[in-house]
Amino acid sequence: MTVTSTTSVTNATATSSTSSTSSSSSSTQTLGYDQFLTLLVTEMKYQDPTKPMDPTETVSQLASFSSVEQAVKTNTTLTSILNSNLLTQASSFIGKTVSSSDGSTSGVVASVSTSSSGVTATLTDGKTISLGSGVTVSE
Repeated sequence: MTVTSTTSVTNATATSSTSSTSSSSSSTQTLGYDQFLTLLVTEMKYQDPTKPMDPTETVSQLASFSSVEQAVKTNTTLTSILNSNLLTQASSFIGKTVSSSDGSTSGVVASVSTSSSGVTATLTDGKTISLGSGVTVSE
């Protein structure tokens, strides 16, 4: 992401913002919602009052801000839908016999739970199995 400036004060600020953004974006390749808002506010704060930003550029940046905000809301909604779907699918394992991928643990599923790491089944004997690839499910 390249930041251009109109004054030397803005240039110094933009350069430091660019270097910190570049280092974080090199690992993630995206500009997060909070970083975008911080960059926009910093740019507006340090602009030269005698040479304000072009109004079309301002409208363009506000439209970009709105797009980022909508994308964040969409991702939140999709995550919620996916988690709900995952829990529904996982609940179908209750009462069925599962065996771990290595065959070391097996038993009847008493309950299931979801987390950021995936779905975990708790067996009637208290042991847990991560429901991932290689797990065998039977009636």
